[in-house]
Amino acid sequence: LGMAAPAALQRSVVSPAGRHTASLIFLHGSGDTGQGARAWIKQILNQDMAFQHIKVIYPTAPARPYTPMKGAFSNVWFDRYKICNDVPEHIESIDSMCRGLTDLINDEVKNGIAKNRILIGGFSMGGGMAMHLAYRFHQDLAGVFALSSFLSKDSAVYQALKRNESALPELFQCHGTADELVLYSWGEETNKMLKSLGVSASLHTFPNLNHELNRTEIEKLKSWIVEKLPVKAPKAN
Repeated sequence: LGMAAPAALQRSVVSPAGRHTASLIFLHGSGDTGQGARAWIKQILNQDMAFQHIKVIYPTAPARPYTPMKGAFSNVWFDRYKICNDVPEHIESIDSMCRGLTDLINDEVKNGIAKNRILIGGFSMGGGMAMHLAYRFHQDLAGVFALSSFLSKDSAVYQALKRNESALPELFQCHGTADELVLYSWGEETNKMLKSLGVSASLHTFPNLNHELNRTEIEKLKSWIVEKLPVKAPKAN
């Protein structure tokens, strides 16, 4: 086998019931795991978020020292100086994780799934990670979703889009007005900025929802997923 490749991200996978023609990558929030995010959604829906033709992949972020937790190890996609929208991004850790997640996207492409049949998104920090990955490195993906997420005011995502000419993946964003960890105003500002830079972005507002997911939100997300990744008729031989 020769040299081992860099460790692939651990992942929990929900296989499609039928023929696999599209893939969805769901990135958990800070301190969680792929398994944990899948279990949380399963608990809310009383079943896995599953589809006839879409494989759902929940990768786990490797443990790393996390500054907001005083340097304690946590499963986070990247480091932050603090949880706030007006501090600089920790770009080294963001970019190194973009490489790891690109490997995951490439695995799907090797399995015959075109990039315009792959969606990426996540909850909280996972949504922030997804926006970096799609809008800076993979503008040919089918779409991006960000649930209770935000980007910093001077995000590298905005810098990249200022120079961009090509068509961009659509963004599906949800946020609770009662969120005390990631303020609703941060999510709203992210949405406005991305729109001003040419992203077709929707923002679904959930009154009284804190930093969490709920059933209405996941059902809305599922409808959007199927709209972006419709079932493909098999090609005639």
